[in-house]
Amino acid sequence: MFVGRETDLTHLENLYRSNRAELFVLYGRRRVGKTELLRTFCAGKTHIFFIATLSSDSDQLAALSQDIYRLAHGAVADGFSYPSWEAAFGSLAELPGRPVVVLDEFTYLIGGNKAIPSILQKVWDERLKNSLVFLILCGSYIGMMESEVLEYRAPLYGRRTGSLLLNPLELPTVPQFFPAYSPEQQVEAWSVLGGMPYYLAAFSDQVDIFTNIRAQILEVHGLLHAEPRLLLLEELREPRNYFSILRAIAQGSTRLNEIAQKAGVGDSSVTARYLDILQQMRLVYRRVPATESQPEKSKKGIYHIADFFLRFWFRYVHPYQNALDLGMADGILAQRVRPTFDQFVSYAFEESARAYIIRQARNGQLAFLPERIGSWWDQNSEIDVVAVSDSDRTLLLGECKWSQKPIGMDILDDLKRKAQVIQHTQTWERISYFLFSKSGFTPLLQEQAGEEVRLISIEECLR
Repeated sequence: MFVGRETDLTHLENLYRSNRAELFVLYGRRRVGKTELLRTFCAGKTHIFFIATLSSDSDQLAALSQDIYRLAHGAVADGFSYPSWEAAFGSLAELPGRPVVVLDEFTYLIGGNKAIPSILQKVWDERLKNSLVFLILCGSYIGMMESEVLEYRAPLYGRRTGSLLLNPLELPTVPQFFPAYSPEQQVEAWSVLGGMPYYLAAFSDQVDIFTNIRAQILEVHGLLHAEPRLLLLEELREPRNYFSILRAIAQGSTRLNEIAQKAGVGDSSVTARYLDILQQMRLVYRRVPATESQPEKSKKGIYHIADFFLRFWFRYVHPYQNALDLGMADGILAQRVRPTFDQFVSYAFEESARAYIIRQARNGQLAFLPERIGSWWDQNSEIDVVAVSDSDRTLLLGECKWSQKPIGMDILDDLKRKAQVIQHTQTWERISYFLFSKSGFTPLLQEQAGEEVRLISIEECLR
């Protein structure tokens, strides 16, 4: 199912029409939709779609050689293989027309032969850059793709003509997966599955959220039950320690010292090294108050799991694995998931509000251009959504409520009180307020709506 990648597909199509050699790097986490994007792009074009595996270097070379021969000659030559990777890569310059050559799971090739990037760099400089080949290197190991392909010291540095880190889909794409769900149910599905197309496709809008959760996640034979375990076991050394850290974060430990104590994998310096790797993998991110002008130097950082599904899994599956293995999915759903589900969704709703502000800024629909978008907190207060422009002396503050009652004037008044706290640290010339609600707004609050006070419904967040 091809959803939400139209802009990325258009970018590839524009490069395809460049009438010159292209070396494009596409990377991103597993299940994010890289292969689906590339298969859609390749449709109707002369192409080779080679997916590397964990087999030996010689087997990989033989497999790619067969694909190249098949495209070049329109036939199969049993047993044919180029004598070297240099010869195989060089032959791409002789392919007819405007060939697209996808090397998917490129990091598997590197794992079998560390010289692959250097060989490809040599062949690109000597032959391919003067051809019409559209070469795409695709990989799921983000850190390895960056270090071996994109970074300054990498052999292929400076050769790429384009690159894209493919991120999870945004909330407005979710209705396309679940057209029969209400807006509330669509946000709930997104809070559990995040923006990974593979995960979204696992749920059905013909049954409710909890039925999906039980069948696809809690049940040991469910499609997504073992997904995070398999993902992390494949990509990490010492996965047990990373599991402990992710579980600690999912259960509410967000500061470095708290995570170190809860996870028990070592002191803060040891835990920080594990967190660095999880950040490189885009599984964890560090957040600081949006008012911090130098976030990288701030000591107020807290850690969150970036992927919604991993948050759900480490909160509701991993801690209860023994019970689930014994067939207690119904009990875990009734006694662990249902009682805290609204609270779990509320965190995702806050993130959807921040993402909404980002989209508004991206589309030029805010009254100012924010330099930082996030949240804010101190020892006594917290603000869910904050957008800051230091140059314009402008501040946007937002509050989110995932509750059955409409938001009233008390929420706006409380947000204005928090604004006064921020004013003590820095003076702002203009402050606007955004209120996000699951259940609408009271008539009195609606009377306050205008340029300074914006009221945002679930339906608007989904647009």
